[in-house]
Amino acid sequence: MAAPRPRPLRRLELRQGLLSRNDAQAQHNRQQFQALGLRVVNLLSAPGSGKTSLLEQLAQRWPRPPIGVIVGDLATDRDAQRLQGAGARAVQIRTGERCHLDAAQVARAFSQLDAVGLDLLVIENVGNLVCPAAFDLGEQRRIAVLSVTEGEDKPLKYPALFSSADAVVLNKSDLADAVGFDRSAALSHLRAVAPQAVLFEVSARQGSGLAALLQWLDQPQAPWP
Repeated sequence: MAAPRPRPLRRLELRQGLLSRNDAQAQHNRQQFQALGLRVVNLLSAPGSGKTSLLEQLAQRWPRPPIGVIVGDLATDRDAQRLQGAGARAVQIRTGERCHLDAAQVARAFSQLDAVGLDLLVIENVGNLVCPAAFDLGEQRRIAVLSVTEGEDKPLKYPALFSSADAVVLNKSDLADAVGFDRSAALSHLRAVAPQAVLFEVSARQGSGLAALLQWLDQPQAPWP
């Protein structure tokens, strides 16, 4: 008896975006935020760039306080406590070993936040220049924070994050001379990678440059979506 002929192999292609579930939740978040009249910003940077200090200043200077903040960190709730001390309504997300926030985490955190009377919500993402750039959280604007202590080449090394930003905040400008920061090179790299981004040079510690950033957040050059 002849051996049975093997059946031909069948190839089944499944094409579904790996981030499709996150994107669907992000769109739901966005619709909820818009229905509440909230301006929502996703704040991204490396660890130690001064995001929390910047947010403390924004919380104290926002013309219609308080602001809302959702904070992402691997562990502890220290940043949320700092921001609450500055007058913000803050909720902490502890991500454990995860290096970014996703839209579902933001939705759960937002359900714990008293949004009554808020018109600005900032999502302080986990300090990381890679993973957070890929995840839509439902924000309307993205701000990348780059401190002068990180060097001038970060936009070239991490283009995905900076190219997705609506604005770049160059922080710790008061330390530029002390660390030998090459401002011209940094601005050249930013123009090459993120020509669409509005640039703000600030010192969160001294409070310089914050008025322009507040004006952009309050009365941006283009209407908020």
